[in-house]
Amino acid sequence: MTDEELKKLEKDVKKTKRLASEAAMELHDLIEDRLPDAYSELMAIAQNTYDACKAWDEANQKFLAANSETA
Repeated sequence: MTDEELKKLEKDVKKTKRLASEAAMELHDLIEDRLPDAYSELMAIAQNTYDACKAWDEANQKFLAANSETA
């Protein structure tokens, strides 16, 4: 794998981690500030947070595997 491909994978990890962090902050804000009144939003926000974290994990696993191949 080329250095350019590794950098692209690393960039994907950073992007998906940022998106996961943003989703987690939204979930945190819901829990801290708006529950129990906004309970109807809980499932959608939780699912979005789960999906974002899963996307980060998949990107990170790809990067780690590619990085270990080149080491």
